[in-house]
Amino acid sequence: MIVRAATPPDAVAMADLLNRIIHIGGTTAHEVPFTPAQIDAHYICGQHLVCCHLALLDDVVLGFQSLEHHADLPADWADIGTFVDPDQQRLGIGGALFAATAAAARAAGIAVINATIRADNRPGLGYYARRGFVDHTMDPGYALRDGRVVGRISKRFDLG
Repeated sequence: MIVRAATPPDAVAMADLLNRIIHIGGTTAHEVPFTPAQIDAHYICGQHLVCCHLALLDDVVLGFQSLEHHADLPADWADIGTFVDPDQQRLGIGGALFAATAAAARAAGIAVINATIRADNRPGLGYYARRGFVDHTMDPGYALRDGRVVGRISKRFDLG
């Protein structure tokens, strides 16, 4: 497995992976599929992007992780998003991605990484807890587009 920065030619494979995760449901707040152009604009070349890394094996995207500035967070914080192939979870992909993301965050002067996860996303909550993220904010009323209330939990990882 290699981990490297995402580039525009990766957008199709990233969209395929994220859209599969969205279709399965339950582990992402995203509910609407992404086009490759939207992936490129948001996760690869986004205006607020700090970094986006891919994990690949034999040129197959196993997962990706992005870090971006968010208007609702302090200037020295960044928001993380992690997407790993559902058939490849708990194999070290997320850990490898986080090592690259944390290094890029430190180099960019980020002090705190924020992760906001659906409260019903047990795998996601566990992933961030295993990395050392701790709860800092809860939104029990967060609802999906269909009206289901799932809540959200925000966790923080201090880089200092």
